[in-house]
Amino acid sequence: MPSTTDYAGGCLCGAIRFEAKAPISNPHSCSCKMCQRHSGALTSVWIEFPKDSVIWNGPHGEPATYRSSDISSRVFCANCGSTLGAIDDGPVVALLLGAFDNADEKAFIPRSHSYSDSSSGWWRTEINDE
Repeated sequence: MPSTTDYAGGCLCGAIRFEAKAPISNPHSCSCKMCQRHSGALTSVWIEFPKDSVIWNGPHGEPATYRSSDISSRVFCANCGSTLGAIDDGPVVALLLGAFDNADEKAFIPRSHSYSDSSSGWWRTEINDE
């Protein structure tokens, strides 16, 4: 069973902060058009947590939301605009790897990549899990 660890992060200005205390699940990258538009990048890396294990503890409390699909809302800082992740209607919060204070966790290495055919022809993703 994966160990439980505290992971922290937040937005660019520090108004929205989070702490997640749980084993992570489904670290993956995605190049779908929705992720591209949400992040401004050709590929995003997502780390999933049980919804009840994520605490929004910054001075501005919870992030702003945008209902992006029938099953999920994207979350961001209304102050600086930083993209933070998505809150699904189910029991999952998916946070973007770049929002973490320490992204150099071995547990964060993506195990899969979705929608690789949605990226530009010159874009390549390679996962090195040394």
